[in-house]
Amino acid sequence: MTSDAVMTIFQGILSGFTGLTWQYAVMICIGILLLWLGIKHEFEPLLLVPIGFGCILANLPLAGMMEPHGLLRQFYNAGIINEVFPCLIFLGIGAMTDFTPLLANPRVFLLGGAGQFGIFLTLLLALALGFDRLEAVCVGVIGACDGPTSIYVTTQFAPQLLGPISVAAYSYMSLVPLIQPPLMRLCTTKKERSMLMSYTEQKPISQTVRTIFPVAVTIITVLIAPMGAPLMGTLMLGNFLRECGVVDRLNKAAQNEICNIVTLLLGLSVGATMNGEIFLTTKTLMIFILGAVAISGDTIAGVYLAKLMNLFCKEKINPLIGSAGISAFPMAARVSHKVGQEENEDNYLIMHAMGVNTGGQIGSVLAASIMLAVLAAMGYI
Repeated sequence: MTSDAVMTIFQGILSGFTGLTWQYAVMICIGILLLWLGIKHEFEPLLLVPIGFGCILANLPLAGMMEPHGLLRQFYNAGIINEVFPCLIFLGIGAMTDFTPLLANPRVFLLGGAGQFGIFLTLLLALALGFDRLEAVCVGVIGACDGPTSIYVTTQFAPQLLGPISVAAYSYMSLVPLIQPPLMRLCTTKKERSMLMSYTEQKPISQTVRTIFPVAVTIITVLIAPMGAPLMGTLMLGNFLRECGVVDRLNKAAQNEICNIVTLLLGLSVGATMNGEIFLTTKTLMIFILGAVAISGDTIAGVYLAKLMNLFCKEKINPLIGSAGISAFPMAARVSHKVGQEENEDNYLIMHAMGVNTGGQIGSVLAASIMLAVLAAMGYI
């Protein structure tokens, strides 16, 4: 064997190392960081673990995972481009969600609406920072604190930002227990945080009402904002499977097998979009900063709307539950309950906060749909 042949063999063996640019190396490190956050700190591990691994696979030079015939490209084409994965995730979320606390206390739906304030605040800030209209809308949707909605909107209107926006959305969802409590304490007094809320006046919700609710919500919200039909429709379909009582197998499949498989494929596909040339930019940094502003705006707006409602309502609302109006379910509700119990051990806010939290799920999809409807009416999409 000649020396040239030996050199050719070694070059072939080492081709992966020689093709490893600094961008690839940084993105591989980011993928490892996401794995560490998911495993060590349990920050949304069901999403961050596959996203992190997908990021590593996509940034290994010459592996071709995102080439036209690559494995991750097939997942991406099959479920992200055509928006199937986010919709199937919403099917599972709907099947797991109990809207009874919201139906028992409908006024808290207003707090779920206030929890979308960060969307519109971030939209304006993104426009001011130089994002174009469609990019700004996609960045703003991070304020829904709802990964599937962010992926759904971004895939349609700013696919080049799918990696940073989806990672920001899921990262801030996982950081809700760290971000919200300081803001909640800043915006409330000890007396307000200690306020007890009664359960005595909440009436039981009949099976008929629970079954009619998802159908009615689908019809009303899609008539208001037709572009939200895929997300709202699948969310409410999942809930209808749960409540109708005759398709238990489909309900369990939506909650478990379908949701688990799609979560894995969604995470890998999103991680695969984290290309170094696109991800390692000043836009990515701005997206993460704006995401923090969005979640903070949601929290503060919800708390202050609850305080405003107390000026007019006979039955007072603990302002802490206003922070649960985001779509991070049930994490945001648990945070409200935990902060309340830190001030008063007899303070049991979880069911009230769950009502706000489920209202936030509907509100997040509706807010994003309304923004898209406005853009369509103005001719931007």
